[in-house]
Amino acid sequence: MPGPFARVPGAVTDESGLRHLGNPLGEQRALAGGGAVAPLGDRAVLAVPGEDRLSWLDSLTSQALTLLVPGESTELLVLDPHGHVEHAASVLDDGETTWLITDRGDAGGLLSWLRKMRFRLRVNPRDASEEYAVIGGTPTALAALTPAAPDGVPLVWTDPWPHVSVGGYAYAAAEPHPGAERNWAEAIVSRAEEERIADAAASGGLALAGLVAVDALRIAAWRPRWANEVDDRALPHELDWLRTAVHLEKGCYRGQETVAKVHNLGHPPRRIVALQLDGSDSVLPSRGDEVLLGESAVGVITSAARHFEEGPIALAVVRRGTAVDAEFIVRTEEGEIVAAQEVIVPPEAGATANIPRLPRLGRRSG
Repeated sequence: MPGPFARVPGAVTDESGLRHLGNPLGEQRALAGGGAVAPLGDRAVLAVPGEDRLSWLDSLTSQALTLLVPGESTELLVLDPHGHVEHAASVLDDGETTWLITDRGDAGGLLSWLRKMRFRLRVNPRDASEEYAVIGGTPTALAALTPAAPDGVPLVWTDPWPHVSVGGYAYAAAEPHPGAERNWAEAIVSRAEEERIADAAASGGLALAGLVAVDALRIAAWRPRWANEVDDRALPHELDWLRTAVHLEKGCYRGQETVAKVHNLGHPPRRIVALQLDGSDSVLPSRGDEVLLGESAVGVITSAARHFEEGPIALAVVRRGTAVDAEFIVRTEEGEIVAAQEVIVPPEAGATANIPRLPRLGRRSG
């Protein structure tokens, strides 16, 4: 069912929300520069009230949350017993309730699991998506909105990526990290505020960007996302997610043993890479398309986009031992694409290796 942004002139929508307004590259520029905001219809909002909420979530997830102060932003992962990523969420607490922003496709599974793990603790997780929507953009752009503040703390989550959080660890060796250029936040707003935003955009009083633009900026920042980079084998180490979503010094939680073993003693079996795609101005790969080295498949595409500065780009997960200077071919339904690799997680990741600094590929003009 079309949401309120379907009435904005030029809007192209689908079940995930506003895809674009006819100019995704221009929307990227505006979004990155703080001149537009983006309705994130592919997000869901979970609320976790209750006196035991922070210590409970701390015991279940990869993040240290017991001392999280109202208004502080972080993120968490729920891992299976073997350390594979099952769920992911952005985290914000207002002093009475912990708010989780999740990918919509993950919300039901995460909520169901949380409810099963309540036991007799004072927590009551619920889906608050009918009450609240999520709007993304730079903090400056979001200042024009009125975020929800049910307990007096404005619900604006500021993305910690790519800074290394307390207890985290960075595998990506590029300096500067491309994510340092991305100043990203997400505001939880009431459905009434969402309608006001849609009305302002429809009348020309507020500039919007679609999910196509949002994803392109995320990919260029090497920022992993549950809906794209996570499969049933994904370890946080492979995606450089120890950086912001894992606290390596906190108490035990499901999957912690594997996290510690891979980080201190071993290496993740796969690693995420960034790809610059050539000969693909009219073709972008899809999630799951094979990445080939010669005739052998060594990985898969997880995300792809056309960036306003870098041109066609992608993220992929490949075998750990694949050479860092290898040139790939991406096999799509419409043909093959040559791809230059940029190392994010190096083969030496894990075993707390001393990872050498690597030069970044030059940016291409858009």
